[in-house]
Amino acid sequence: MKQTLDRMTGAIPMYKLVLLCLAAITALALVLSLAGQLSVQPLELLASLAVSVSVTISTGWLAARLVRSRFHPESSVITGLLIFMIMEPTTDPPVLLGIALAAVIATASKYLLAVRGRHIFNAAATGTFVIGIIGTAYPLWWVGTPYLQPVIIIGALLLLYRTQRLAMGITFAVLAGTIGVAASLIGGSTLESALGFAFLSSALFFFVGFMLTEPLTLPPRRWQQIVVAVIAALIFAVPFNSGYTNKYLLALLVANLFAFAFGQRRDIRLAYLGKTQVGRSTFELAFQPSRRVRFLPGQYMELTIPHRRADFRGSRRYFSISSAPTPDGPLTFAITVPEKSSSFKRALLDLEPGAVVHGTGVGGDFALPRDATEPLLLVAGGIGITPFASQLAHATARGEKRDVVVAYATSTAGVLPYGALLESSGVKVVLYAPEEPTSLPVGWQYGGSGRVTGERLATAIPDLALRRAFVSGPPALVNDLRKALRSQGATRVHTDYFSGY
Repeated sequence: MKQTLDRMTGAIPMYKLVLLCLAAITALALVLSLAGQLSVQPLELLASLAVSVSVTISTGWLAARLVRSRFHPESSVITGLLIFMIMEPTTDPPVLLGIALAAVIATASKYLLAVRGRHIFNAAATGTFVIGIIGTAYPLWWVGTPYLQPVIIIGALLLLYRTQRLAMGITFAVLAGTIGVAASLIGGSTLESALGFAFLSSALFFFVGFMLTEPLTLPPRRWQQIVVAVIAALIFAVPFNSGYTNKYLLALLVANLFAFAFGQRRDIRLAYLGKTQVGRSTFELAFQPSRRVRFLPGQYMELTIPHRRADFRGSRRYFSISSAPTPDGPLTFAITVPEKSSSFKRALLDLEPGAVVHGTGVGGDFALPRDATEPLLLVAGGIGITPFASQLAHATARGEKRDVVVAYATSTAGVLPYGALLESSGVKVVLYAPEEPTSLPVGWQYGGSGRVTGERLATAIPDLALRRAFVSGPPALVNDLRKALRSQGATRVHTDYFSGY
């Protein structure tokens, strides 16, 4: 089941997955409205939809032209759909004007309420919050109806699973829902009606799946995201007089502020330096950032490379940083390029030195423990060696003498990506490859060919159960070895997150 979800969600770019989910909700809403199952009329839905989406697209295009940046139509459509699902549907021209103004404000906030090219607040929340205060139109959150909840919950779970935000989403939903139910019970409601109001007749699941967990307005570490979820849940659910009745929007905007305080998200300009072939079909690409990028070894960055004739997977992709943190050194990323490669990877390989690409702030929790005396097992499958390359290079530069065993599985013979780094770091390596190399560095051993299993790892590494394990690579390998390592006695297994290859 997990492998199926990984393949399905990993093959679809994040923006397109969000669009598909929102489109499904919209289509179902129109069908239910035609069937008389919603309190809003079909024409009201269509009119509000047309206004919100058309205005966000047109203003997004105009704003991009004014600031000489690339227009992202998918982002504009998503913002428009969110505004459509928040604001009260109508055919009344003055209220439609209010919806249009909300769309204008939402687009403007992406540029005006931003630091170093990254917006601070959720754009749809900003636009609807301001218009709600003005009173031209009202945030109704009409999607919070039992009839739409099944598709909303499925969509929210897909997005939370894809972005690895399930813990954050569950934290908010459980805390906010529990407080809401308790408040209803204190007010005299029955348990059944309290549960129904908190979870079925509200937009709680829509809010947490499509708005609170927006990656661009989240802090980089998981514990920080949990803190933000708790703050949002308390503002959302605890009864108090805020002076503004729409606590969904208030909770989200305050949460965005706290997320921003944890670490500034920014647009990072990266000047391309060149590429080096480090394996048969593996390349390391080097970029010089315009300013120092602070990150922990093992974290990742999202790269954006606009290019013509982009395929379905789009122009954005996540990559683990393979270089060690340095004050002014370049950032490197490694990619494996199959014969039938994506348009993104082809565009990446076709970059000319000096070309500038853009990255978002770094993220991820795949970091080694601070205690350098703790024994470690690093299991890498193919290109999954990249976060370990960063970590081992950093440890070597700092003079750390960690007890590390690297289990490295590769499907190709010949030059081993980052083999020289592994050798110079002095770690023990168990190599799994189709053929046994004619010679291996001191401290290395050949583990055999074929599929890597927990039993084979335990045979090669007798003290496996005493080591903290880290696994990085293709989702299928990560999923299999997470369970296999635990079955062999490993109690602490950490896995890297790859949002598609």
